[in-house]
Amino acid sequence: MKIAVIGGTGLIGSQVVKLVNLGGHEAVPLSPSNGVDLLTGTGLAEGLKGADVVVNLSNSPTFDDASPGFFRTTMDNLLAAAEDAGVGHAVILSIVGAELVPDLVYYRAKVLQEDILKAGPVPYSIVRATQFFEFMETTLSWTSDANTVRLPSTLIQPMAAADVARAVADVVVGKPLEGTRDVAGPEVFTLDELGRVTLAAKGDKRPVVVDDGAGMFAAVHGDAIIAKDGAVIATTTYRDWLAR
Repeated sequence: MKIAVIGGTGLIGSQVVKLVNLGGHEAVPLSPSNGVDLLTGTGLAEGLKGADVVVNLSNSPTFDDASPGFFRTTMDNLLAAAEDAGVGHAVILSIVGAELVPDLVYYRAKVLQEDILKAGPVPYSIVRATQFFEFMETTLSWTSDANTVRLPSTLIQPMAAADVARAVADVVVGKPLEGTRDVAGPEVFTLDELGRVTLAAKGDKRPVVVDDGAGMFAAVHGDAIIAKDGAVIATTTYRDWLAR
């Protein structure tokens, strides 16, 4: 199969391209660097020519009020081009529990992206993943200073980007799910606990203070972004990932 990977040079996309090619298929990375701009539609028709599957791993450049517009425009462009090109399967990557966090505009935008795909003309699959290990340092930076790290006690079930990529690649080479597959890490932490594990691994002696109003994840309540029954559970633990 020929598989067009939009965002194929990014953290997840580059790994998906490698995995798909190793599996004997032809993965073609598409990004602004090779003339394909999903936001304007430039290069999409040529990029999707002959593709059996398109996977959209592009992301909004911001988490703010601009994100819904980004996902609406890019999905409208993608689905129109995919239909014209006769693509038989469209795949996106979303977030476990996104619909349960209405106070975060970015999560609402991801739900919008899912809804546009479901209502579109192309058979589809949605892979929903929990948060990535790779973003933990960024999460810490939002609410820390030289002396203290403040984090909410939000429940979180993170996973390695490599495991996310494998989950996406598995779906991409299969038949359209016409539904959603959830994937998650093997362990549940509170975010403040995860922060302490991260700092300890790096020899950072700053204390982590529980502040349930700190940062983006303060808007997440209960087990909203924890995987539910039926999710595929990855095997890489956070401590093993840190020690790699």
